[in-house]
Amino acid sequence: MKVEWKSCFRVGVSALILYLCITYWSSAAGFAAAVLHAAMPLIIGCVIAYVINILMSFYETHYRSAAKNPKALRISRPVCMVGAFVTLLAVIYLVISLVLPELLSCVELLVSKVPAGIVAALVWMEEIGLLSEELFSSLNGINWNDKMEQIMGVLTSGVGNMMGTAINVLSGMFSGVVTGLLALIFSLYLLSGKEQLAAQFDRLLLRYLKGKWYGQVRYVLSVLDDCFHRYIVGQCTEAVILGSLCAAGMMLLGLPYATMIGALVAFTALIPVAGAYIGAGVGAFMILTVSPVKALVFLGFIVVLQQLEGNLVYPRVVGSSMGLPAIWVLAAVTVGGGVMGIVGMLLGVPLAAAAYRLVREDVLRFEKENRRTQEIETE
Repeated sequence: MKVEWKSCFRVGVSALILYLCITYWSSAAGFAAAVLHAAMPLIIGCVIAYVINILMSFYETHYRSAAKNPKALRISRPVCMVGAFVTLLAVIYLVISLVLPELLSCVELLVSKVPAGIVAALVWMEEIGLLSEELFSSLNGINWNDKMEQIMGVLTSGVGNMMGTAINVLSGMFSGVVTGLLALIFSLYLLSGKEQLAAQFDRLLLRYLKGKWYGQVRYVLSVLDDCFHRYIVGQCTEAVILGSLCAAGMMLLGLPYATMIGALVAFTALIPVAGAYIGAGVGAFMILTVSPVKALVFLGFIVVLQQLEGNLVYPRVVGSSMGLPAIWVLAAVTVGGGVMGIVGMLLGVPLAAAAYRLVREDVLRFEKENRRTQEIETE
């Protein structure tokens, strides 16, 4: 067998790189982390572009079917892109404007009721004999309103070096704003030239992947794209269903802030399984300022609703939209959350759906070929 020097050179370089990575693993890991941190705006931009592209493609389909003027067709891409971004920002603004003002007022109301609650608790403990008269007199003589103002002052002003804290906060905000702007600009470039970028990527695959590898890689990427697309649409649909059920149930039970908490639960439900509990915790805190009994009723209602959503609505809506059985949806969320937390929950279901589809098609293909071979042998 003839051995080419190019093959030997590639094997030698690969072995050298592997040896260096194993020997200097800490340095290599640090370098990889630095590269990942530097590329974070680009990664975030890709995520934004992928999510926006789903809504933008929907707008483009209807816009181009309705537009008759050639000039209107030429501007379909920027019009639909702006419409998709405006829609997403409008939803975020609506949720924030509904929830944040009332949440702040609930915090202020709860803080204002704490001193009276402390005094009532002291009186109750003194009546049942938990506090002596001397201790009750000393505690009852404290001006709890002033104490709460002092505590809130410490919480709002912070402790330690105020200048250093302010600098750290400002630098973090500046870094976040720069990262967000770079990600937004990169996503705009991706969306505006997505056809050209897809063609260039396809040419790279065709150049460096030979034979059947090109078709297999293209097929796997198409399956991943379809699964993530269906997952995002299904997750948004499930969030709307859960928020609507929460608001309707709260109205039937006569609980306050029904519309507001329903919107909050729908927004946080975009995080699989655990998101609804986050919204429920904030909602219970808001209802607590009105009535502790109603807060307990709400917690019981949200637990029942979450069980129905997690075992019936979520697996059927998300699983059916992706062709993934309900049991594997629950398994993917559980394993993904245990491995990577919230990110694992978000990625677990579409990755499991892609793997399920690929394995299922491979097994069916094998069974079909095996059955055909048996039929030929029996003839």
